[in-house]
Amino acid sequence: MDATPSPPESELTLDIETTMEQIVVRCSGRITSTSVELLLNTVRPLILQTRRIALDLAQIRHLDSSGLGTVVQLWSAAKQAGTELSVVNLNERVQNILNIANLSSLFRHS
Repeated sequence: MDATPSPPESELTLDIETTMEQIVVRCSGRITSTSVELLLNTVRPLILQTRRIALDLAQIRHLDSSGLGTVVQLWSAAKQAGTELSVVNLNERVQNILNIANLSSLFRHS
């Protein structure tokens, strides 16, 4: 009898928390070329709903160049709309990627 393979785990999961001050998007997994559409389609509409968005990247295991470009694209769209987009809770791997790309000063982060 063949075992039924379990469905593949989603590469990226997003959890949205809305407070009076901001919207927090908690990202888990991998932000790559195969998952950036989910991030864009989720965060873009939020830009017009608040003055402040925090992308919580504590649970991001991998960020590729497409993912990095998407985060920059969201930052740019937010800035044009007068919304502050920050990245928070960066793990060492993501912080190193931002440093190598010379982008760490672009985002207000903690």
